[in-house]
Amino acid sequence: MPVGGLTTRGPRNLLRQIREAMAGAAPAQQRLDTVVRIIAQSMVAEVCSIYLRRASGELELFATQGLKTDAVHTTRLRPGEGLVGEVARSAGPISLSDAPSHPSFSYRPETGEDPYHAFLGAPLLRGGRAIGVLVVQNRSERRYDEDEVEDIQTIAMVLAETVASGELLGQEELRDIEVAPHRPERLKGQRFAEGLAYGHVVLHEAPVAPENLLAENQQVEEIRLREALIGLKANIDAMLEGGQGKLAGQSFEVLETYRMFADDRGWNRSLEEAVRTGLTAEAAVDRVRNEHRARFAKARDPYIKERLHDFEDLANRLLRVLAGDNPGQRDLPDDAILVARNLGPADLLEYPRHKMRGLLLEEGSAASHAAIVARALGIPCVGRLQGLRDRLSEGDLVIADGETGEAYLRPRPDMLAAVQSRMEVRHQRQAEFAKLRDVAAITADGQRITLLTNAGLAVDLENLDATGAEGIGLFRTEFQFMVSEELPRLDSQTALYRLVLDTAGDRPVTFRTLDIGGDKVLPYLETEREENPALGR
Repeated sequence: MPVGGLTTRGPRNLLRQIREAMAGAAPAQQRLDTVVRIIAQSMVAEVCSIYLRRASGELELFATQGLKTDAVHTTRLRPGEGLVGEVARSAGPISLSDAPSHPSFSYRPETGEDPYHAFLGAPLLRGGRAIGVLVVQNRSERRYDEDEVEDIQTIAMVLAETVASGELLGQEELRDIEVAPHRPERLKGQRFAEGLAYGHVVLHEAPVAPENLLAENQQVEEIRLREALIGLKANIDAMLEGGQGKLAGQSFEVLETYRMFADDRGWNRSLEEAVRTGLTAEAAVDRVRNEHRARFAKARDPYIKERLHDFEDLANRLLRVLAGDNPGQRDLPDDAILVARNLGPADLLEYPRHKMRGLLLEEGSAASHAAIVARALGIPCVGRLQGLRDRLSEGDLVIADGETGEAYLRPRPDMLAAVQSRMEVRHQRQAEFAKLRDVAAITADGQRITLLTNAGLAVDLENLDATGAEGIGLFRTEFQFMVSEELPRLDSQTALYRLVLDTAGDRPVTFRTLDIGGDKVLPYLETEREENPALGR
C-alpha cells in the first residue's frame, strides 16, 4: 500500500470533506465513522482511530477505520497508559516506526492491531488539555515525515473544536465526555485578603476561541493574518511610544519583550504555514498557541515556562485584533470572582466594584498591588494557587475562602451550603457590630477611647463613615506609589490628599511620609542591592 503525507492542497481538501461529514444529518456515530474513514484515505493510512476522554479520565475508543469494530466503546486506556495515553499525557504528537517495541506500548487484543507497526498520534487539545487523541497506523515500519505530523495536528485541532462545540457529537454523547474540567477540586494557596465569597469565574484576559475553523478562501485568510500581525505590532509600538507600560499589568520592559516575540520569525512562519493548511486566520493562531502551550509546559526551566504566558497573551491579543474586539468591554456577572495569573497596579480597579465578589491568583504575594487593592475593596483574595487557570473555565462556580487561603472549584452542593452558612454568620456579626458604630467608646471605668481608621487609597475613604471612625489615624502614602505604574506626579498626589481631607472634614488625619524600600518595592524605581534593605544605610 502506498504511503505518504498530504500535499498543501491535500489538507484543504481533507478539511472540506470533514466539514461536509460533520454537517450531515446522520447519527453521531455514523458521522464519526465517516470522519475516520476520510482521514485514513487522505493520509494513506490503514488505520485511523479517535479516542475521547471520559469524565473518569479514561480514553475510550469512539471510532476506528482498520481496527476491529467490536473494540469501539469497549477499549479504554487509563491516563498515561499505552501510546495513546502517552500522547494525551504529554499533550504533544508521537511518531514511531515500530510502535510495539516502544516501552509505553500497551497491547489490547480486542483491537486486532497486531499487524500494525507505524504509529502517529496527536492530541485533541482544548484550552491546553487533551480531550482526546487522533491516531493513524500503518503495517510497514515507516517513518512519518514532518509534513504528516503537521497535518495530523491540524486535523486534531479541528476535531477538538468540533467535539467541544457539539458539532460532531450531540449533547447526549457529550454528557460524559470531559471537554473541560468539571469535577469539584480544592486548591490550597495563601491568604492575601480576608473574607469569604462565592460566585462565577471571570478570567482576566480570558482566552479567545476562534468561531470559524475552516477557511472558505485561503488567500483572504493569508491577507487577514498579515494585516492582523501588522496591527498587533502597531498596537504594541503605540504603547511603547506612549510609555503606558501596561500589558496585563506588566512593566514597560515587558512590552519590549512582547514586541520582540511579535517579530519572532519562527512564530510568524508557524502562523503562515498553519493558514496554508486550510485554516482560518483565527484557527491558525489557536493551533500555534496550542503547540507552544504543549511545548513550553514540558520545560523544567521556570524562565522558559514563563515565556508560555508571554506567547499566550500575544496570541490572545492577535485574536482580538482579528475580531476587532475591545478587550475592555466585557459583561460581567453580578457575582464575579476574578481569576488571574497575576494582576498589575490598575487592573483590578478597572473592573466594576459592585460586581466583584472575590479574587483568585496563581501568583502574587500579600504585599502585591492586587492584594493591597483587594483589602481596600473589602473582597477576599487568595493567591499562590498553582495551576489555577488550567483548572477553570469562564463561568465556573467557585468559592474564594480568604480565611483559610483555599479555593473550591465547582464545589459540591454540601460544600456550597456550608460556605453560605458561614457567610450568614459573618453577616449577622457585622450587623451586630453596625449597631455599635455610633456608640461612644467608653471603658468600664469611664475612660473615653478615640477610635481611628487606617487608609491608603481613595477606595478606603468610604469606610470612614461606614465604620463610625473619628478620623484617620494613619494614611499610608506609599500605597499610591505601590499601585501606580509609574512615579505619581505632583498633581495626582495633591488631588488624592485633597480628597482625603475633604472626605474627613473636621476629623483629624495623620499622613505618614513616604515609606518605601525593604519589602515595599516599586517596579519603576531602580534600587541598589543591599544585604538588609530594611535596616537602611
